[in-house]
Amino acid sequence: MLGQLVRFGIAGGISTVIYSAVYLPLTIWVFPARQAVFAVPFAFIVAVTAGFFLHSSWSFKGHGTRDSSGLQHAKFVVVQGVGLVLNAILTWLITGLLHQPAWVPLIPVIFLVPFVTFALNRWWVFG
Repeated sequence: MLGQLVRFGIAGGISTVIYSAVYLPLTIWVFPARQAVFAVPFAFIVAVTAGFFLHSSWSFKGHGTRDSSGLQHAKFVVVQGVGLVLNAILTWLITGLLHQPAWVPLIPVIFLVPFVTFALNRWWVFG
């Protein structure tokens, strides 16, 4: 499991860079700082797409089974939906209610969401 966690962390780091590369420009040029939460779905969709391929072919390679019926893909989308909701709530709280700059939510998002999605992916999606 330690190897999976390390691979998940690396793949998650790549996904985080992708997420940030989409989210931050949107919060600078498209959405006002207090509405940074509107950038979350766009950034999340791009990062999740990359993340699925990274996690299914590398992070959880050799763990559990692979389902070609589409059920595994649907489970992955549900887990990522949980991550999306966590991202959106944290972003809304920090930028909307606490009036912090748009980059500040990235700090708790990087530390909280990966642990939740790792657990759900390991035991439910790729278990």
